[in-house]
Amino acid sequence: MSTTRSAPEPLRRGAASRAFHTVAGNRPRRLDWTLAGGVLALTAIGTLLLAAATYEPGHPESPLAYVERHLMHVGVALVAGSAVAFVDYRKPRAYAPVVFTASSVLLALVLSPLGEVVNGSRSWVALGPVQLQPSEFAKVGLVLMVAMVLGEPRDGETAPTSRDVLFSLGAMAVPLALVMLQPDLGTGMVVGVTYLAMLTLSGAPLRWIAGMLACGVAAVAAVWWFGLLKAYQLARFTSFLDPSVDARGTGYNANQAMIAVGSGGISGTGLFRGEQTAGRFVPEQHTDFIFTVAGEELGFVGGIAVIALLALVLMRILRIAAGCEQPYARLVCVGVAAWFAFQGFINIGMTIGVTPITGIPLPFVSYGGSATIANMCAVGLVLGVHARDRGFE
Repeated sequence: MSTTRSAPEPLRRGAASRAFHTVAGNRPRRLDWTLAGGVLALTAIGTLLLAAATYEPGHPESPLAYVERHLMHVGVALVAGSAVAFVDYRKPRAYAPVVFTASSVLLALVLSPLGEVVNGSRSWVALGPVQLQPSEFAKVGLVLMVAMVLGEPRDGETAPTSRDVLFSLGAMAVPLALVMLQPDLGTGMVVGVTYLAMLTLSGAPLRWIAGMLACGVAAVAAVWWFGLLKAYQLARFTSFLDPSVDARGTGYNANQAMIAVGSGGISGTGLFRGEQTAGRFVPEQHTDFIFTVAGEELGFVGGIAVIALLALVLMRILRIAAGCEQPYARLVCVGVAAWFAFQGFINIGMTIGVTPITGIPLPFVSYGGSATIANMCAVGLVLGVHARDRGFE
């Protein structure tokens, strides 16, 4: 008697196989290679400029100690940014309150005994051997939280209501107040501009936008009139108007920055050949004033290349924002674009004497572990939006 043999059952998937298929099914459907390439190019140029700015043959660790630490930061940042881009952007939205709260707690720790004073500002916190600048991560938390509040209108509304605006304003006030208590006026300006850009493009009632602008002008006037700025902050703001008035004091940084940029001419002196850079005449030339290295050693051509790459990154982010179907996703992109654009404008402007010196780093170019990681995570958010928002299908 013959028997019919059934087809063998498929092998059951093991845990590793199931995990692989889950991850593969959740991977981004597309990647904006232009945006990613622009960010990587800026990072590469920043690494070269850092090498030129900090090369020290007799350094006890290594002649390129700063570069080695920077590459470690970049490695961590790339992993973090890739992880954020890989995850569905709706998951960071769900955890926006957690990220916002955690970053606010870190900001509060800066004002505790764990905080450290650098250049007159208590902006750092020491957690064992690790030093963090919480204000950089607070920018990510702010963008996520404000996008969640303004990008998800309630009660059947299609645009943020007055209640939504008030709630978002309260959320913005938390990091702003903590940053100003450090005091860190530059980061406070970034927080304010980022929020205002997101509010403006959220569809909120115009009376709120006009009110925010009026309050901003009134706040600046009050700070100036009542002398609420520290002496060194006031000196930074006034010295850029005429650095020659106190060339060896408050105007020194601005004077030396313009000398370095101007000495590069059209094509520059060449990497590692800049006299101003090698002589360390420009303070903080590896962080706040790294654009002076580009101006001197790469010249006008190199400076324009850095600006063009930053403009490319901003245009790609705004293009992604314009194509978003979901308000939340669009506001995330708008917040990141405003953050990078304002920092880039102020940083480059203060090296050529058109904006006050505020200690704001140049995105993706300046040295700084916290800033590098926060910037890459922000780009990861934008890439995640582009990869999964249905408006791009």
